[in-house]
Amino acid sequence: MSVSVAPKLKVDHVSMTFCTRAGDFAALVPVTLSIPQGRFVSLIGPSGCGKSTIFNIIAGLLEPTGGRVLIDDIDATGTIGRVGYMLQKDLLLPWRTVLDNVILGMEIQAVPLRSARERALPLLRRYGLSGFEYLYPSALSGGMRQRAALLRTILLDEPFGALDAQTKLQMQEWLMALWSDFGKTVLFVTHDVEEAIYLSDELHVMGTRPGRIIASIPVNLPRPRVRTSALTPEFLVLKERCLELLDVSQPNLDTVGEAA
Repeated sequence: MSVSVAPKLKVDHVSMTFCTRAGDFAALVPVTLSIPQGRFVSLIGPSGCGKSTIFNIIAGLLEPTGGRVLIDDIDATGTIGRVGYMLQKDLLLPWRTVLDNVILGMEIQAVPLRSARERALPLLRRYGLSGFEYLYPSALSGGMRQRAALLRTILLDEPFGALDAQTKLQMQEWLMALWSDFGKTVLFVTHDVEEAIYLSDELHVMGTRPGRIIASIPVNLPRPRVRTSALTPEFLVLKERCLELLDVSQPNLDTVGEAA
């Protein structure tokens, strides 16, 4: 007899309406996502489709108009501190060393400072930050700052968007190694379709006006993946499918204008 395992993260019919001077604005109609433990899932979609709104709701920074967020099958709607959340900007605290930035989450969880540092030091050395542990963020390159930030996160909201192309590729490889080592559950946002396919187990394509999921696409490419994966017929078929969906997800602005 099979045993049903609850997903690590479930967004259960979550909707969000903002009240504005022009009236109510539906940022999200009911969205449902179910992400098993250890899966790497990406959201892709045009600007304004509600990707960051979903993240803010999962992180407990926004209370949804409807629906709920479940983490380990427990209602975590409106609860902060249950997930890590990383934006394009690394948000490292400039007055703390790299080491003390990385242990921030453990400090919040009341792990003794000495113990937290002892646990974090090997990770910094393993993931390319050896020799920078006691420096301040201002002394680091953009890629190194992102590495430090990634060590404390689970939700990733276009974390590589501000990086140059070469650094971005290096960070993707580094993220894959980190994810493989720790088995974290990752929800990732990107505008880069190739990046999403390369990194993910599953893609959710979003449309806008209002924000909604229009397609869920499994990425059945073998792991570990290499850059030449992007040249395979399977990869190219996935890319073409995503681009088609993103094209139809855009609203017809002329029609909207006429209707208004």
